Amino acid sequence: MARADVMHVITNFTAHAGAETMLARLLHSSDDTRILVVSLIGISERNLRISANPRVEYVALKATRLTSLANATFKLAKLIKRERPRVVVCWMYHAMIVGTLSALLARGRTPVIWNVRQSLDDWASMTRSSRAAVTMAKWLSWHPTGFIFNSARALRMHTAAGYRTRNAVVIPNGFELPQLPSPRPRTAKRIGIAARFHPQKDHLTFFSAAALLLQAHPELTFVAAGSGLSWQNPAATQMISAAGLPRHSVEMLDEIEDMASFYQSIDILALSSRTEGFPNVLAEAMSYGLPVVTTDVGDAASLIGDGGLAVPPRDPAALAAGIQELLDSGPARYGEYAGAARRRIEEEYALEVVVRKYADFLNSSKTTADRKSTAM
Repeated sequence: MARADVMHVITNFTAHAGAETMLARLLHSSDDTRILVVSLIGISERNLRISANPRVEYVALKATRLTSLANATFKLAKLIKRERPRVVVCWMYHAMIVGTLSALLARGRTPVIWNVRQSLDDWASMTRSSRAAVTMAKWLSWHPTGFIFNSARALRMHTAAGYRTRNAVVIPNGFELPQLPSPRPRTAKRIGIAARFHPQKDHLTFFSAAALLLQAHPELTFVAAGSGLSWQNPAATQMISAAGLPRHSVEMLDEIEDMASFYQSIDILALSSRTEGFPNVLAEAMSYGLPVVTTDVGDAASLIGDGGLAVPPRDPAALAAGIQELLDSGPARYGEYAGAARRRIEEEYALEVVVRKYADFLNSSKTTADRKSTAM
């Protein structure tokens, strides 16, 4: 069997979040001869569809519990030893830990690259498992040959937290630009959020800001998409009630496949997160010519440029004020924000540019060189 060019190890390739989407896009655009993707948990049809590359092979280790990660580590070690990939790229903390331990167990000299996908803005919003993984990964950070961070803030924060981030590069996420109809003046009436129901996304701040906005703009509708955002989720409905937001002003869509239709159905996208790395959803919305209002976490503020506004996190009044500024700016000013948002993605975050940056880094002599000084 031919040696794999690249092995990607990811925590869960069934998820539909930013890391999984970026990996799928990268796979689709890659021209490597043979690529292996190993998911610690599983692989979804949605991600296979986005990847759509006959040179990619997939392995699911089905480690659905923390107790099964040890077995997954030994399985992955055997796979690395058998396949002899030129480089192993580990996406997200649990995959970083398992991938690194597996490479050590394989007793080879395969370079391991860590792909870090979030910053550390809000430790308290992480799950116990994620906090443990962040800490354990710090202890193992002496081993990787290099690091890819999807935001400059994430690189700074991990370095400050004690990660040994030598040979590190910042590569943002990349996006395919949709075809858009000719722009027209419009009055914003539908405010959207797209984020899974999780403490890091801080939906209470979004719903509380929505309640404040309704006082001046009772005609507004708020559209919430993401896993867990449905009327069948008691925690989500209780949050809406606690915010004082009437049910008739909210559309709850849960997780959706057709994000294009979602972006085309709203006028402004808001992001209320407490922590992020590089928030995909902002760039995707901007690629559809949508102005955005985001909390100033991760690289969100530098990402949006003149295509929107950034406000402090965990502050409903500030988020409402940012959205209000767009609402009150009028159709002409709205159009200026929309045009700036689209241009920002065209000029800085086109997928082909990002794919080339990945290829350059993974092919660099510094990344793939034989690591004679490291005991395996």
